Amino acid sequence: MSDASADTSASAADSPAVRLGTRTGRAVLLTAVLGSGMAMLDGTVVNVALPHIGRDLNADLAVLQWTVNAYMLTLAGLILLGGALGDRFGRRRIFVLGVVWFALASLLCGVAPDAGVLIAARALQGVGGALLTPGSLALIQAVFHPDDRAGAVGAWSGLGGVAAAVGPFVGGWLVDGPGWRWVFLINLPVAAVCVPVALRHVPETRDPRSHGRFDVLGAVLGALALAAVTYALIAAPEKGFSPWVVGPAVAGVLLGVAFWKVEKRRAEPMLPPGIFANRMFSSVNAVTVCVYAAFSGFFFLAVLQLQVVVGWSALVAGTALLPTTILMLLLSARSGRIAEGTGPRLPLTVGPLLCAAGMLLMTRVGPGAVYWRDVLPALVLLGMGMVVLVAPLTSTVLASVDVARAGLASGINNAAARAAGLIAVAALPLLAGMESGTYRDPAAFSEAFRRSMLYCAGVLVLGSVLALWAIRRVRRPVCHPETPYHCGVEAPPLDPGDETTSS
Repeated sequence: MSDASADTSASAADSPAVRLGTRTGRAVLLTAVLGSGMAMLDGTVVNVALPHIGRDLNADLAVLQWTVNAYMLTLAGLILLGGALGDRFGRRRIFVLGVVWFALASLLCGVAPDAGVLIAARALQGVGGALLTPGSLALIQAVFHPDDRAGAVGAWSGLGGVAAAVGPFVGGWLVDGPGWRWVFLINLPVAAVCVPVALRHVPETRDPRSHGRFDVLGAVLGALALAAVTYALIAAPEKGFSPWVVGPAVAGVLLGVAFWKVEKRRAEPMLPPGIFANRMFSSVNAVTVCVYAAFSGFFFLAVLQLQVVVGWSALVAGTALLPTTILMLLLSARSGRIAEGTGPRLPLTVGPLLCAAGMLLMTRVGPGAVYWRDVLPALVLLGMGMVVLVAPLTSTVLASVDVARAGLASGINNAAARAAGLIAVAALPLLAGMESGTYRDPAAFSEAFRRSMLYCAGVLVLGSVLALWAIRRVRRPVCHPETPYHCGVEAPPLDPGDETTSS
């Protein structure tokens, strides 16, 4: 395959010809890393900027919640549809469209004159993220030779981890320096490099088996259900038990029921309900919801606590969280290899407990906190829990279904994690008793933060109990001859009592 872009109708496995060491291979990897890194960087730097956004726009806590949640809402609701669009119309095409969309929405965020425009622009950013996020990994899977695919995925993961690691530092430096608007504007030069490289060097691929209608109705119903429930949770502290809260809450539940019924009746649903008949897949996704709800709540509130209560600058607060990412970068691959030998049950039970212990230690962080004494031990425990947990969680999701459905399984798990984070950021302030102006009052916010960490730890313990009760050794997925992937390996017998079936 030449460096020039070629529009082929080959699927990911029909014509994987690019080698990692070639010019085209390096360009494909660079493109995928820039695109996913842009979205990942944005996800880590925005939290650091929240106190400054609130001061500059004279915004209350609800605006800060929507600044985070508007992005996660459209991303969670549309990410499965984004992957399907890439399979049908071309993975490079949809990926490039997502990068351009994301950059333009970032520009709108950067020049937003008020909170309403910022929230709307963040929702548009989520649409771009839903187009580019599944496409970044799909480009690698579709283009590289099978012998180089694992190496390319490893390089993509490692370089993406670097983007996540530098995110808090870069975000803090930008917020304290040129200002919080540059947290969004920094995406423009990244997109300016990514798009030309993609158009010039990345081959186009499609999945010729992708056919039928897109499940647009399912995507819209799912997004509206999440939006209604999120609005009710965020509005509740201010509006109380009023029609402005009860109405959206009821509407969200009804829309969720309608979404499920539509998915059950459609010939090619975005979210096939039948996949949840697989006990292992359902169990791992339930653990995912618990874990990522706690993670999202923690990272949303921790940077506020460190700035509002402890009094650190944005740069120091952002940099303070680096140990969790550094531990993930250094030890996640080894953790994944160890989990292959022990099976998923042990790491998925122990990992959430370590994270819960870290969040309980964070309850000691308050006025006059000393980093090495109060913050670092909590972050090291949290980071070690994430090391033990995250890699086995992802691999177990993929291993719980047959290979032909691995992409769908990964997409569903990703959407579940985003939706869990969305609900957590909306619900935690309500549960902890935070009012609209609480984040401006250090004493009140500190007490609410302490209660929030207790809730997050409780959810993690629930995830650990679920893993201990429901997860057994994973049956190796059966590879069917009619699928584009061939491994020729029979599944080993299940452990006694394991009810997992291959989807």
